[in-house]
Amino acid sequence: MNNGILLYALLLISCSAVFGQEEAKDSIAEKPERPAFESSYIIDNPTNILYSKNTLEIQMSHRFGLINGGTNDLAGIWAPANIRIGASYAIHERLTVGFGTSKFDRLQDFNWKVGLLRQTRSDRMPVSISYFGNFVIDARRRENFSLDQHRYSYFNQLIIARRFTRTFSMQTGFSVSHYNLVEQRMRNDVIALALGGRLKVSPQTSVLVEFSQPFIHHLDGVSLDNDPKAGFGVGAEFATSGHVFQLFITNLNGIVTQKNYMFNQNDFFKGDFLIGFNITRKYNF
Repeated sequence: MNNGILLYALLLISCSAVFGQEEAKDSIAEKPERPAFESSYIIDNPTNILYSKNTLEIQMSHRFGLINGGTNDLAGIWAPANIRIGASYAIHERLTVGFGTSKFDRLQDFNWKVGLLRQTRSDRMPVSISYFGNFVIDARRRENFSLDQHRYSYFNQLIIARRFTRTFSMQTGFSVSHYNLVEQRMRNDVIALALGGRLKVSPQTSVLVEFSQPFIHHLDGVSLDNDPKAGFGVGAEFATSGHVFQLFITNLNGIVTQKNYMFNQNDFFKGDFLIGFNITRKYNF
């Protein structure tokens, strides 16, 4: 009798250990996948990245002039450059708010990013989905606008990202840009598609590629000379635990997303490109 009780007890213990191991494996598998990207931006577009609560990110973006823009501008370095300085703060692990100011047109952008879905290690949720939006004020002199409402523009983007392997990640973004004031025959809204990818070549170094395509529909079916051109960029990223530095060539110099999607006139494949860089620094509180 005692042997039977002992055998039954051992069987219960072994079953509990097996089920406990399975539950531990399941809990690990259902944890969120590691971030698909290092920085909150991949060249000219926001990524799906959201930091842990109480994380402050300082951002600096710089775009030199076009490399073929003049005869004596040192590959655009001496030409007029656009600069943006910004900061974003993680109120929650799924909500970040930020503000930035840009040199061209004195744009003041208020932005936010919301995490909707997260990729899991088990692939039960195969992608991460985030929403990014902003509200921008053009702070140039009043004589540039007949109404104050003409200063305003808006951007909304749904970002779908996936970390395929330890070294390779991709994302796509579907966006709508809106300007209260545009030139005659231009539309106030532009829909666009963006694709971006990152390939790690070492623990700290990655190759970045990005493409964005605005879609313009004119009611009369006739294209305009000032229709926005597609964006393209390629570069390298160098990351540490607190810093990310991106160096690249791109044909977009607006920095603020809707500025690029609505008004870019540079054609990368016709030689209209420039040197740019992004620097971000994280502080955890």
